[in-house]
Amino acid sequence: MKEEKIAVLIPCYNEELTIEKVIKDFKKELPEADIYVYNNNSKDKTEEIARKIGATVVNEYKQGKGNVVRSMFRDIEADLYVMVDGDDTYPAEFVHKLIEPVRNGEADMAIGDRLSNGTYQKENKRHFHEFGNNLVKKAINVLFKTNLKDIMTGYRVFNRTFVKNMPVLSPKFEIETEMSIHAVDKNMQVENVVIEYRDRPAGSESKLNTYSDGMKVLKTIMRLFRTYKPLAYFGTIAAVLALLSVIFVIPVFSVYLKTALVPNFPTLIVCGFTMLAAILSLFTGLQLQNSVQKNRQDFEMQLIRLDHVRKDLEADYEK
Repeated sequence: MKEEKIAVLIPCYNEELTIEKVIKDFKKELPEADIYVYNNNSKDKTEEIARKIGATVVNEYKQGKGNVVRSMFRDIEADLYVMVDGDDTYPAEFVHKLIEPVRNGEADMAIGDRLSNGTYQKENKRHFHEFGNNLVKKAINVLFKTNLKDIMTGYRVFNRTFVKNMPVLSPKFEIETEMSIHAVDKNMQVENVVIEYRDRPAGSESKLNTYSDGMKVLKTIMRLFRTYKPLAYFGTIAAVLALLSVIFVIPVFSVYLKTALVPNFPTLIVCGFTMLAAILSLFTGLQLQNSVQKNRQDFEMQLIRLDHVRKDLEADYEK
């Protein structure tokens, strides 16, 4: 039987105060795992400390967490992938609860839910972050008709299928949003696992800019909504344009029926073009929806082919 390989992936940028504890905690909980620290142009001693205590350190020179995750997913070969931030806000002892559903085939991705038990609200000192987390969660759950409990969590476990079929496009902190929406769109199983959260220790600073990164996340949600659900996106635009056209054309027709005259001819022209734009938007959505459906079919066929390859390799290994 092939031995299970676990990789712990830790993206880091200036985490010299916490990285040693994070690595030691995960070595204690998962002594069989390979621990990788991806250093993202840290200006402090993060890289030196990580190497000193035995982690494999990889330097990623493109700035941004999304760029780090892209390299991680491309480089590392494993059966189970644990991804955790290097800021010591996620207790290592919860890793077994996160791994269990993925290992048992019950989930493709398990997410560490900080929000449901109240520890994030209690520990987090940046209260606008809490508002932003809840806003993002509600927006995604409504737009994509899902029930994810914590979108922005940095504590996740993936299987190999998820990691090797995840197209990482977001360069920065939008990556958590992108992974969550990708899983929902591709009908992958996501398990919400309640964990505890602790705030950063004194002297450690968050790299997340509440306002600029928050706006980037919201833009990413709308971009992915347009990409993955074009009929809903362009259909909504079409409905709004059609409604505006009807509202403004009704008075024009009312006057025409009474007097057989069109006193506001420019309004009639604008309403006509607005209705035409609505029709074009609707047909754009229909056309793009067909492309999305084809992409989903291709994705499923790719998974089937990869599954056959995996089974053949396992059979050869057992021989």
